[in-house]
Amino acid sequence: MSRHRPLIALVSVLVAACRGGTPAPAPSPAAAPVTARGGAPAAAGAVRAFPEGWSYPERARRLEAPQAVVTAGNVIASEVGRDVLRRGGNAVDAAVATGLAMAVVDPEAGNIGGGGFMLIRQASGEAFLLDYRERAPEAASRDMFLGPDGEPTERSRLGHLAAGVPGSVAGMLEAHRRFGRLPLSTLIEPAIRLARDGFILDSMRSARIRGDSVKLAQFPASARIFLPEGRVPGPGERLVQRDLARTLAAIRDQGPDGFYTGWVADSLVAEMRRGGGLITHADLAAYRAIWRDPVTVSYRGHTVLGAPPAASGGLTLGLMLNVLQAGGPLPPFGSAGMLHLYAETMRRGFVMRNRHVADPAYHTVPMAWMLSTTLGDSLRRTIDPAWATPTAALTTPGTGSTTHYSVVDAEGMAVATTTTINDLYGCGVTVSGAGFLLNDEMDDFNTAPNRPNSWGQVQGSPNNVEPGKRPLSNMTPTMVLDPEGRLMLVLGSRGGPTIITQVLQVVVNVIDFRMGLVDAVGAPRVHHQGLPDQLRVDRGGFAPAVIDSVRSLGHTVTEQNPGGDIEAIMRTATGWIGVSDPRSGGGPAGY
Repeated sequence: MSRHRPLIALVSVLVAACRGGTPAPAPSPAAAPVTARGGAPAAAGAVRAFPEGWSYPERARRLEAPQAVVTAGNVIASEVGRDVLRRGGNAVDAAVATGLAMAVVDPEAGNIGGGGFMLIRQASGEAFLLDYRERAPEAASRDMFLGPDGEPTERSRLGHLAAGVPGSVAGMLEAHRRFGRLPLSTLIEPAIRLARDGFILDSMRSARIRGDSVKLAQFPASARIFLPEGRVPGPGERLVQRDLARTLAAIRDQGPDGFYTGWVADSLVAEMRRGGGLITHADLAAYRAIWRDPVTVSYRGHTVLGAPPAASGGLTLGLMLNVLQAGGPLPPFGSAGMLHLYAETMRRGFVMRNRHVADPAYHTVPMAWMLSTTLGDSLRRTIDPAWATPTAALTTPGTGSTTHYSVVDAEGMAVATTTTINDLYGCGVTVSGAGFLLNDEMDDFNTAPNRPNSWGQVQGSPNNVEPGKRPLSNMTPTMVLDPEGRLMLVLGSRGGPTIITQVLQVVVNVIDFRMGLVDAVGAPRVHHQGLPDQLRVDRGGFAPAVIDSVRSLGHTVTEQNPGGDIEAIMRTATGWIGVSDPRSGGGPAGY
């Protein structure tokens, strides 16, 4: 087959798929499913396909529990959520308590100064998605991050101008208002105690402070908390955040008004004025979380639920799953054919994401088309099994830190929450007197033509900066139902654009390769986001001969850990298993 024929076909799909045009089919690689151990029964005769010495599954933190499980990026927060469930709270109560605790014990990512998405499924099967993504201030403008010379600046990533209007407090309290069972004071008290009395830093969180110490040192309020006496606190030291405790107490006593009005709002607006930021009292008072319908896609008889725009995760994940299932069974796990198929599928998914997805209040998103099997089939036919398609031929010019926690309660209610301040420690600014970090979510807009954001993504004009707009997000809180419609899997992750591909691979590992959850989370991963045009693979996760074969197909392969922090829960024969990604510092709790 000519190397150019699938490229021509792919261009025709991207330009004309809305008119129903489809290219000639290309053959799919041969396939053979793989089963691995861990968290679920293995099929007879299955073999484990990980390379010798791959130890992540052995290092994964896992917990089997008959009734309820919480998995979060810090086990302290998971235990807070578990205790709420034991006190009679439901999954939403536990999610709110866990999220507030994460704002204390995972300050580089957990937050009340950012935003997120919460996917809720009741035991009855009814599902809801709560969007509390940050918004651009009303004074924001399209070219606000360009310098006098017209060139992009770093102000979308560092400092006060980078902050969008926070949505986390509004979102968590709105979820509690609609579905919560216990009083808000019960849910927030553990976070207040952790902030007031402090918690013991582990090695990972100490290392993260060290890694961003230069950024934190630029802002006095951040330096006072995270760099006491001008040094990085080591593992085993206690991190105390008394100003944050005062803010949390205001939220406990006054609800949303304790954050969006009153002295906390005054402190945030004063911080903006000191540093040249844009958020005003009016911006804070106008913020509202939005209830949306979850994205739904069918994959090999299973139902996958996800987050709709302004999150891109649900649509992009659904599109990628449709491409994968269009060609029948997948190539063997860990094979060159599988890595090639992943790279080409991910590449196409991100091209479509960057062109078509944005805040639906500002841009018409073709959701039905993007989730259609027609588009998935058409894109799959453009994949040449013998050669990589250059991303540059598919894209047109112009076009952190996050955390996830999953909850399942004893009644079968489930919550998948992904929340973010974008980069680690957000924009670096802590609100003086209020003790919480602000996000740098303005960088998730298309801040200048052809300029990559901090995650390397080059996005399209639908995601340009506009007043009140919600920036496009990679967050991918996800649930999977089995063919009988029962809750099977709850998951999500941190990691910018890798969130989408991480979740994709865990879902495929469970459904196609029949892995148990420990292996599905610990398995080697790959990532391709279109631009930069390279396939990132877990170092040591694939045989050298496989990597050589993938390069011979025209891929640029970089062996570096794609990272991530999958926090997942899966149904077992006796209840549930919770697994926290060995790549990060989380842990499950349950009973």
